[in-house]
Amino acid sequence: MAWPERVLRSTSTPWLPCLLAAASCLPAATLFAAESGSFSASADLVAQALAYEHGEGIAKDQRKASLLYCEAARSGDPEAAFALGWMYANGRGVARSDEMAAFLFARAAAAGHAYAREMQRHVGYDGGVMPDCMKLSEPDPPVMLVDETPDPFADLPRDKKKIADLVLKTAPQYGIEPRLALAVIAIESNFQPGAQSVRDARGLMQLFASTAVRFKVRNRFDVNDNVHGGLAYLRWLLAYYQGEVTFAVAAYNAGEAAVDRYKGVPPYPETREYVRRVSRLFSNQRHSFDPSVAAPSPILSAERTSGPKAP
Repeated sequence: MAWPERVLRSTSTPWLPCLLAAASCLPAATLFAAESGSFSASADLVAQALAYEHGEGIAKDQRKASLLYCEAARSGDPEAAFALGWMYANGRGVARSDEMAAFLFARAAAAGHAYAREMQRHVGYDGGVMPDCMKLSEPDPPVMLVDETPDPFADLPRDKKKIADLVLKTAPQYGIEPRLALAVIAIESNFQPGAQSVRDARGLMQLFASTAVRFKVRNRFDVNDNVHGGLAYLRWLLAYYQGEVTFAVAAYNAGEAAVDRYKGVPPYPETREYVRRVSRLFSNQRHSFDPSVAAPSPILSAERTSGPKAP
């Protein structure tokens, strides 16, 4: 869905200066938070999120913006719910999901947000799906909110930025957060399209011949073919491990058979180091997934009761 710049930035209200300067110029919908006594905290989160989303005075980081919006939305701020819904609807900083956008727009609309009802026409009115970050049991968002590590992909050289731009455009089509895909590419090939391992893994996402056949990649050295194939494999792994990033990343390196055999990250030094390096670039351990892509791994029932094994 290629919407124009979000409605809240195209209205006559100067949103970012308002949020940074004073509460008096916020619309009535945002004042919902004030009634519950949480106005100051949620307004501050929304202000930070807007700044990160659009690079206003700080380095642009849409993923961090989405986490800040989520924290504010969880406390009942309809403006934050609307903004996060827009990001899910467009795959900005998060994997695209009309279902999650529908949930967030519905929550904002119920609180009286004028534009949320209009956006519901694009994603649907039925319930939707609550994003993981909205669930109080999820520990990742608060951790990420205090992570001030600069985006490692913000200042890439021109040749690598061209590849990163392709990934930013393509990853949401597979339901993959771009930063996870970029982390895999950085560790696999350092953004080198002609990379080839001693075991004949090739291209940006280091695909083996069997993986290429499995995901219909004709030329592993072709940038577009390789990225589409690698993203398709990541999507499958995330579905197979039901959003457990550690397992999916370990399987990308060692294969899902090895992860299943060891019921977690295999005891291979290479794989354990690989998981650690990817996690430095993408530290969220949960990811949305499409359950229709793959049946769950047989190790998950045991893992759900004991927790994932750390690398």
